[in-house]
Amino acid sequence: MGGGYWDTSAYQAAAASRRTAGVDDFGYSATMRNVPRNKRKAAPALDVYGARTREARDSDEHPTSTPIVVLFDVTGSMGRVPVTVQRRLGDLLGLLTRGGYVEDPQIMVGAIGDDQFDAVPLQMGQFESDNRIDEQLRDIYLEGGGGGDKREGYALAAYFLNTRAQTDAWDKRGKKGYVFFIGDEMNKPVLFAESVRRFIGDDLTENVDVGQVFRQLQEKWNVHYVLPNLTSYYNDPEVEEHWRALVGELFLKLDDPDGVADLIALTIGIVEDAISLDEGLADLQSAGATTTAAVGTALARIRTSTDVVVGGGRLPADL
Repeated sequence: MGGGYWDTSAYQAAAASRRTAGVDDFGYSATMRNVPRNKRKAAPALDVYGARTREARDSDEHPTSTPIVVLFDVTGSMGRVPVTVQRRLGDLLGLLTRGGYVEDPQIMVGAIGDDQFDAVPLQMGQFESDNRIDEQLRDIYLEGGGGGDKREGYALAAYFLNTRAQTDAWDKRGKKGYVFFIGDEMNKPVLFAESVRRFIGDDLTENVDVGQVFRQLQEKWNVHYVLPNLTSYYNDPEVEEHWRALVGELFLKLDDPDGVADLIALTIGIVEDAISLDEGLADLQSAGATTTAAVGTALARIRTSTDVVVGGGRLPADL
């Protein structure tokens, strides 16, 4: 996967065409609403059961591929934020390429639910470099479930990446990719072996410590957690403490959910040393973005390993 190039004009034209025709932007979710709960399932392109690999590979078109994974919580505590995120996320490739923030980005999107209560707690697409990213976003099932325990199956997604994702960035160049979890709750107490067997198909026999799962993920990825406003636990200190223990200063609070794609693009551009924070914010302002202040506040909270506040400086690539 990962061929072709992003076309912003085609993306905008397709969205306009759907509006004119009265077609739901999130057609797969609309379809699933008319299916009995016990028969609801992930779209084929995002189904993880029995999946072998998700690959971000170099090619003649993209000789130095950069893998980027964006996973968002689609449970009820997130409110309307998944819809907001989904509508903006399609143009993330456009933001990255127009700004020259990173070489050959390849993006994989996915969705996270509750592996103890939901019918579809994990959906993972393929790495793409063109408008197929928009198609996969529209195929994500926004289940809106959850168990009400302030914990979701983030570790199940991390396990999937640990066991399935293969990237030339790491294999050939020893370069970490990027993972962004977008949510508002904590992990389950452990990664349940039963959930791995049921939803992924691996014959795991024992539960796994969540910290161990995330430490393994961080060996090959820069792992971020984004907590957007307008979610149930935006101001919950327990949630913040939980994620800071796992990802450190790569925990980001975002006042405006509409700025998720902007935040991701600037974070990557800064780590790649393509821009400073001030330059990235100027790019957003020049483009007429309404999220500049929120993105700036989120990134200004990050400190380097020497405890210096990022201002026109750089974010830590590896913590």
